[in-house]
Amino acid sequence: MTVELLSANHSAATAATLAGRANRTGRGFGGGVYPITPQTECIELLCKQEFEKGHVVRVESEHSAMAVCMGFSQAGARSFTASSSNGLAYMVENVFAAGLYRLPIVMMAVNRTLGPPWNIWVDHGDTLLLRDSGWMQLYCEDNQEVLDSILLAYRLAEDPRVLLPAMVCQDAFVLSHTLMQTDVPSQEQVDGFLPPLDLPHRLTDRPVTVGGLDSPHGTEAHRKQHAEAMARVPAVYAECQDAFEEVFGRRPADRVVPYRMEDADVALVSMGTTAATVRVAVDRLREQGVRAGGVRVRMFRPFPERALAEALAGCERVGILDRDISLGHGGVLWSESRGAVPRDALLQGYVLGLGGGDIRPEHIESLFGDLRARDAAAEPEIVEVAG
Repeated sequence: MTVELLSANHSAATAATLAGRANRTGRGFGGGVYPITPQTECIELLCKQEFEKGHVVRVESEHSAMAVCMGFSQAGARSFTASSSNGLAYMVENVFAAGLYRLPIVMMAVNRTLGPPWNIWVDHGDTLLLRDSGWMQLYCEDNQEVLDSILLAYRLAEDPRVLLPAMVCQDAFVLSHTLMQTDVPSQEQVDGFLPPLDLPHRLTDRPVTVGGLDSPHGTEAHRKQHAEAMARVPAVYAECQDAFEEVFGRRPADRVVPYRMEDADVALVSMGTTAATVRVAVDRLREQGVRAGGVRVRMFRPFPERALAEALAGCERVGILDRDISLGHGGVLWSESRGAVPRDALLQGYVLGLGGGDIRPEHIESLFGDLRARDAAAEPEIVEVAG
């Protein structure tokens, strides 16, 4: 293992390269790639790599990129791509197809605002658009977690009890282009963690039809199987954490990550890099005698409602921070988290940092102040912060 100064984009490409080479005794590695800011650095580095078996295909669109990934994966190869924002939106049809085909593709998604008007900075709305696509979704806080999550995502996605694609999400520019010291494992370590992929439903020389017309009952059966696979993810994820720690000496974060929640009576729930800022604000408020806490949702799909409820138990006031907006309703995380909040707690949603607005500790402290001062909850509030 070596320590390197990497951007999150390069961390992702490095992890994908290691994972791809680990399948050299299996059916190799491949994927389709197409550039879009701010993930282009990732695929540029990936395209420079050499693989003992397989290759990366440069295509003309994001839709085609996922189609190529599906082809590699259906042939039994390990597959990877990256995209962002409107590229993900263009890819939607095949994102759903990959999920419904139960293909263990891993995709790095750099969270970027959907346009128009055009904006290249962070917003979680692009990946949350795909929350019903049958993909697992992991949201990362730093560059090390990006690298580790991609390796872990392959182990999780390829488990025969799961066989679902995985989306590893990171905040545009806050992580994608920011350099951090990152532990890079050796190929030998990754080989030990990722066994060769043996996809049970891969294409062979025996003729089959893929994606043909299904009956109503057949669709019901397939969706039930898909839902059952999603329900098995939490237990398999915990096993993957154990295996990762054994091989690499560090443990990936739980699906829900509480911070100073043991005696907290007021807490903010967030995803991605916002959680790091929440921790700073919590520490400042603790110095003032406020029993504040924070909770990071690390895995959004399948949604960890029970784990989130356990983390929030005992809280009197809970704020949900969304870096996205579902127009006409409020924040997506707020919408999905409401069932996990104690029934007698005051729950308030806040939408902030849209379009990449800078979220600073003082902004988070003001939200804690607003939450503590409220007499009653209201509709999710859009908070404007300086970009």
